[in-house]
Amino acid sequence: MIDIGFMDAKREEKIKLVSFLGAVSLFLSAIDYMIPRPMPFVRLGLANLSILLAIKLLEPRYVFLVVLLKVLGQGLIQGSMFSYVFLFSLTGSFASGFVMIFLYRMVERWITLVGIGLMGALTSNIVQVVLARFIVFGKSAWYILPPFLIMGSISGFLLGGVAEVFWRRSKWVKYVKTRL
Repeated sequence: MIDIGFMDAKREEKIKLVSFLGAVSLFLSAIDYMIPRPMPFVRLGLANLSILLAIKLLEPRYVFLVVLLKVLGQGLIQGSMFSYVFLFSLTGSFASGFVMIFLYRMVERWITLVGIGLMGALTSNIVQVVLARFIVFGKSAWYILPPFLIMGSISGFLLGGVAEVFWRRSKWVKYVKTRL
């Protein structure tokens, strides 16, 4: 690693973790992209597992870097970098990241990654449908809101559950927590 001089060891570890979680997010995005979609624009959101872990391990500014890496990676994998789909992903991901960070910071004692994942998925879906209403589909966008919310609830709940189990049982998480 190149010694930058002004970076302390803890910050360097956090940057390494952001890079690693971004890479995992990219890998999970590729897997998610290969899974058949139940309806257009609906994904499982596997890449959000990295975000959920980042929320518990890192400060908000680093979490938003992981979110940015996730969105850029998805845009590259899906070939949607210069389309409205990328804009939807960007706004949905950052809105969801903000809500998840807020929830974790405010009610950490009373909420698990299941609840955080669920709220993140719902936030992302709502923001994307609102954008779709004003940018692409007009008033007819409201018709896709119920199925989006149902699918988002299911995937957010399941991904949150996987993240929670991983958080509690993983030796890697324990190791990373000692390094930060």
